[in-house]
Amino acid sequence: MALELPRIRALCFDVDGTIADTDDHLVAQLAALLDAVPGVSGRRAERLGRQVVMGLETPVHGAYALLDRLGLDVPLTRLRMRLKAVKRRQADPAGTRNPEAIDEVPHDMVAGVQEMLHTLARHYPMVTISTGMAERVERFLHKFGVRELFADVIGAQTTHRMKPHPEPLLYAAKKMGVHPAECLMIGDTTIDIRTGVAAGAQTVGVLCGFGTQRELKEAGANLILRTTSDLLAVLQPAEDPLGKTASPKPKEAAS
Repeated sequence: MALELPRIRALCFDVDGTIADTDDHLVAQLAALLDAVPGVSGRRAERLGRQVVMGLETPVHGAYALLDRLGLDVPLTRLRMRLKAVKRRQADPAGTRNPEAIDEVPHDMVAGVQEMLHTLARHYPMVTISTGMAERVERFLHKFGVRELFADVIGAQTTHRMKPHPEPLLYAAKKMGVHPAECLMIGDTTIDIRTGVAAGAQTVGVLCGFGTQRELKEAGANLILRTTSDLLAVLQPAEDPLGKTASPKPKEAAS
């Protein structure tokens, strides 16, 4: 089903693989390990690393969803936080380093997304919805100077249920003062698309992260883009001759 542009009043962005260039960072780390394996080096190591990362997307997110349904996601998150605290104390026993800097993954922002967000924020309220900790997402957004563009940062502990349950998007819609059906969920995995569909929102899948075109289409994406920044060309409102912002022009949005 094609994207209905006049219906869109608010934007919900996934983070890892959609705004943050997480997959390339993980591929680089894995490729560095594989490079030491006899017979696997250079381009072959990078290609194999990407295949592994992409292949793990569905089962990993499926495991998160299962834990959420069983009510085990909160205890697991608390355990993970305790383990991180222990690791921080071991890495910095004297307490002289910034604790936020320890274990922080140095992701980049997906190319073109920073500029896109500044433009779209002038026309749409926006939030981020992640299965990660909101504090980590907050630091990432502050680092790239875009935190103030978002009405809220929704993480694993913000709502009782996580993606692909619709609760995070329903919560986001309420925060932005719109109906869930007026939201557009943008993400790189089937989990993101299923979240949007379950909440009655429209969805856009992006191929710069962990999901494949086939998976995103089968999950029900209304539109699939090569990369997140391509969304600007789809949503950017036209300017009238007097410089006033007009409503977005309806256009063909093929999946």
